[in-house]
Amino acid sequence: MKKDNGIYHSLTTRKQQGKKSFAVLIDPDKVNEGSMEQLIKLAVDAKIDYFLVGGSLVVSDYIDECVQYIKHNCDIPAILFPGSPSQISKHADALLYLSLISGRNADLLIGQHVVSAAVIKQSGLEIMPTGYMVIDGGAPTTVSYISNAAPIPADKNEIAVCTAMAGEMLGMKLIYMDAGSGARRPIAETMIAKVAAAIEVPLIVGGGILEPEKAYLNCKAGADVIVIGNAIEKDSSLIAEMAAAIHSVPVNS
Repeated sequence: MKKDNGIYHSLTTRKQQGKKSFAVLIDPDKVNEGSMEQLIKLAVDAKIDYFLVGGSLVVSDYIDECVQYIKHNCDIPAILFPGSPSQISKHADALLYLSLISGRNADLLIGQHVVSAAVIKQSGLEIMPTGYMVIDGGAPTTVSYISNAAPIPADKNEIAVCTAMAGEMLGMKLIYMDAGSGARRPIAETMIAKVAAAIEVPLIVGGGILEPEKAYLNCKAGADVIVIGNAIEKDSSLIAEMAAAIHSVPVNS
């Protein structure tokens, strides 16, 4: 691990203080230096908390440059959100070490981790074991196709709760519930609330969040970190409104 008081410490501290966090997801395939410059300026002005960098399919070699560009131009932490073990940059602050606990694909539960373990260990990155749960967002997503795993049905709260609990008891330090990029419907507040009440580790929620009000309601329901990517790719000016909504949630609401 890179630091004792690193990104995970900041996540857990913010959770304990009742503060909600906003992470902007950057897909290296969908940005260039010009768009990155604008995005970082808006993110700094809006005081976002984290950048996530990665995607289910990264076909360009821009991930390392993307992370370095962030680090050179602002103080916002850059966290890797890898779709595969090859999506690594030693310049990042931390890595979400994802295990797809909602699926039954052994390769994404542990197989890819075994193959990449030595490289990850040597990277010097702060490693954050993350139980990744894909929730049905009403449309086929890249992650569900690539993972060859059925998402948790949107109305099966008990499955989501038990999956999150199992992940936490297996030692996952974070739980990430994702409806997927381009989801037709985001995760329901009822499911978020039930999962949040059942676990103690920070809860990350993303996928299909298009409006500041939805981000606010997800935080009220119990999400600790809101991740938004697709909506901001279409309209980067949303960053300020999303940040204001997320950061306006009353502490310990």
